[in-house]
Amino acid sequence: MKQLLYVTHSAGYAHEVLPYSQEMMVKIGKDSGAFEATCTNDVATVDWSDLSRWDAISFCTTGELPIPDAGKDNLIERIRGGGAFVGIHNATDTFYQFAPYGEMLGGYFNGHPWHQEVGVLVEDRDHPSTRHLPESFRVHDEIYTFKDWSRERTHVLMRLDNSTVDLEKGAGKRDDNDFALAWCHPFGEGRVFFTGLGHGMPTWTDERFHHHLLGGIQWALRDAE
Repeated sequence: MKQLLYVTHSAGYAHEVLPYSQEMMVKIGKDSGAFEATCTNDVATVDWSDLSRWDAISFCTTGELPIPDAGKDNLIERIRGGGAFVGIHNATDTFYQFAPYGEMLGGYFNGHPWHQEVGVLVEDRDHPSTRHLPESFRVHDEIYTFKDWSRERTHVLMRLDNSTVDLEKGAGKRDDNDFALAWCHPFGEGRVFFTGLGHGMPTWTDERFHHHLLGGIQWALRDAE
């Protein structure tokens, strides 16, 4: 069975949902038979010098994680060499001082103007992470905006329905008012999937999110297209 490492280390703000998210990651993998998840909230428990045992690595993390420089480089090279990386929500709020990570993931956190029920527009309904979703739907989540992010470098799966929020709250975050909520792209020989959803219990208890996350993981693992 494919092996997934799920890291929830918080070197900054610690989301209350993280322990439950670990339970759900294990359950999603077990129920689907797609992967076996090993979860940790402490990067010191991981041998970052040898990541070959992990088919996929998933971050729901914050801050400058205390991983040795060689280990950080090894993470990037593991994904570039054919591994799978899955970023969830605050994974973009991680490693601001390690630019290769942001380049791999596709962007960095740049504020969360909206924490409310919002509309989501699905741009790609053929992707494994979104094909179970309608063209539009509503969720209650904390919506991030991103910097160092561009459509030219990734494939957008879902975006915010701007008509469902007060755009003035996001003033200055993006001049184009383009607020992606999920994306994916190749990275060298590997694959990267990111979902901006996942702040709290309303999302982590939502079966739509479970299918969304599973599909993204399977795509990154090349087990679904």
